[in-house]
Amino acid sequence: MMRLDELVARLGGELVGDGSIAVRRVATLDQAGDGDLAFLANPKYLARLSSSQASAVIVGRDTRDALANRPRIVADDPYLYFARVARLFSPPRTLIPGIHPLAAVSSPVPPSVLIEAGAVVEEGVVLGDGVLIGAGCFVGRGARIGSGTRLAPRVTIHSDCVIGADCIVHAGAVIGSDGFGFARERSGAWVKIPQVGRVVVGDDVEIGANTTIDRGALDDTVIGNGVKLDNQIQIGHNVRIGDHTAIAGCVGIAGSTQIGERCMIGGQAGIIGHLTIADDVVISAGTLVTKSIRKRGVYTANLPVQGHADWVKNFAHLRHLDALVDRIRALEQRMEERDSS
Repeated sequence: MMRLDELVARLGGELVGDGSIAVRRVATLDQAGDGDLAFLANPKYLARLSSSQASAVIVGRDTRDALANRPRIVADDPYLYFARVARLFSPPRTLIPGIHPLAAVSSPVPPSVLIEAGAVVEEGVVLGDGVLIGAGCFVGRGARIGSGTRLAPRVTIHSDCVIGADCIVHAGAVIGSDGFGFARERSGAWVKIPQVGRVVVGDDVEIGANTTIDRGALDDTVIGNGVKLDNQIQIGHNVRIGDHTAIAGCVGIAGSTQIGERCMIGGQAGIIGHLTIADDVVISAGTLVTKSIRKRGVYTANLPVQGHADWVKNFAHLRHLDALVDRIRALEQRMEERDSS
């Protein structure tokens, strides 16, 4: 439990009402009850504010006085404030250092590290203080993992890859498998190109479950500081992702593409290889990016959902778009000729 005035003392914000009210967790407006701290991050949910059973609410400056009968914390960004409160109430698991008897460890390990059952740590691995290697993980020879980083069960870090400090890698992620590199014989047969680069991941990076990041062919694949990757993302060899970029689930990024800083890429987007994406670009979900984006902004290349019958009708027209354009041009030319006669 934490009093509202204690929260404000630690996190800032403006306290309106009784600061002695104690809260035990954060919750949504609909689900919050006695002892809960709710938040209003989107004004479209304003109608739910009055019916919420929360003991207190986090609101923005524009909704400061929307609920006069309840204590509230006024913040410039209610959603960000909620995130910080949630971190206070849900701290990371406290590690009890040690090496499980069923782990196979061939490298020196700092005394503050926890290695769980079934994990394999090969020779030449360097682990920072406070690292967690979850059950069934594999850390290949020569890999380096920075202080405070946590690997969930069944994470694979291949040889010579580098993971920075304070990272979170979720279950099933594979870092440093071979990139998709082949040369073709005249006969059509494929010749594998050895992938001799690494994956280098910065600090404070989160990598989602079953996400795969391929090692570079010659140069490294680089993930910048503060990058957030959702589940089931595929990142090809030699890709470079700038600091604090966030990428949603099921995105595919082909080899040698460079993505700038602070970008946001929606789920199931696809980016072909050898492109450059500028800083501060937002790519909508489902968009296929086939050329470089040189200017910041929001980019979309997808059809919004519609009724099936309407979609069939519209797609039938789309298939004949060239013919329709030709007809319009012919009509415009005839009108111009008539007007000039």
